[in-house]
Amino acid sequence: MTGLTVAASTFPFLYTHDGLDALKHLRGLGYDAFEMMIFPPHCWPRELSVVKRREYLAWMTGEGVRLTSFCYPLLDNNPNGVDRLMRSYTLDRYREAIDLAAEWGCPYVVAIPGPVSSLINPPRDWMLNWFVEGVQELVRHAKGTGVQILLENVPFTFLPTAQDMLDTARLIGPEVGVNFDICNSAYIKEDPAAAIRLLGDLVKNVHISDSGYGDFKHARLGTGIVDPGPSAAALRDIGYTGATVLEIITDAMVPGADPDGDIRASHAILAQHGWKAPA
Repeated sequence: MTGLTVAASTFPFLYTHDGLDALKHLRGLGYDAFEMMIFPPHCWPRELSVVKRREYLAWMTGEGVRLTSFCYPLLDNNPNGVDRLMRSYTLDRYREAIDLAAEWGCPYVVAIPGPVSSLINPPRDWMLNWFVEGVQELVRHAKGTGVQILLENVPFTFLPTAQDMLDTARLIGPEVGVNFDICNSAYIKEDPAAAIRLLGDLVKNVHISDSGYGDFKHARLGTGIVDPGPSAAALRDIGYTGATVLEIITDAMVPGADPDGDIRASHAILAQHGWKAPA
């Protein structure tokens, strides 16, 4: 039985490495598939020169490695913010990410619904309409590029559940898929395996990490609530052939942090549950 594919995220290295150096570092750990974080100063399309863009592509081609996905974490932006200028600005950054993904042969750009507060939010229908309309604009921009937009289930947004992903994808259109985050699903006390089966062939990319029910984290597997085994079975049930991204967010800038060790330990746990063993 062929193991499920594992990719590594550049997330731990947002502030210590540029995107290319992060890829080279993860390559040194044995990975050949990567999710690139789209975030300044790490990898920000509008700031990349033509020469630098070509340098990335030449290195990836020479190494025979690939990008599985682009992830834009929206720490500063909001596609369903009340200010139309913020919505417009955010969509422009996504368009730049789509163009760069097409240039580098990256098949997916992950689109995250915007964050909400715990006090008073705009009416849900407003946010949903803004988000749906915005992603439909991105779908039109991506047409013919070979890049697909994926929605992600994220707890601090107004669309945190698998059912939200399914319903919203139907509103946007058949062109979109889902980037399913197992940790995010477990954190809101969903059954991730049931969620995967609900979404079925909408699932195009997967994230995995761990967290407790207190502080929301994306930590080393084996430290919290995430049990990879049932999710692996569900992925096999739906015929999933894409990557599972180790989205371990251990900030390499923090003294004493060990993102490499956390990635290795997490991958070893995945290998016990049906994913490919580390190289």
